[in-house]
Amino acid sequence: MSDSKTLRPIIEHTPYETQPQQNVHGWERIGSVAGGVMMVGKGLRRGGIFGLIQVAIGGVALVRGVTGHSSFKDKLAQGRQEMNTVRAKIERAGEELRNLKTKAEVAAEKAVN
Repeated sequence: MSDSKTLRPIIEHTPYETQPQQNVHGWERIGSVAGGVMMVGKGLRRGGIFGLIQVAIGGVALVRGVTGHSSFKDKLAQGRQEMNTVRAKIERAGEELRNLKTKAEVAAEKAVN
């Protein structure tokens, strides 16, 4: 009863996962670190509420670059995957409708003759 196929995990991420999967690599990661450092520096120099906003945005970019993980990018990929699944289902349904139409045309042709 051993199946040679590998099973895909049902749950990809859990809230208690210590190391999320990296989805930011290379120049994108370097750019996030550099941009984050620049935004934090500008925000600290500026001060006030707008400076605080810059520090917060810079901090998010810095964390994204250091950890190599972006939750937003995860959600975007998940949405894209769901869209592809729906597209595949629609294409299968379209193919089934074409097959039914062909069968109906053949049956109608036989009924007339």
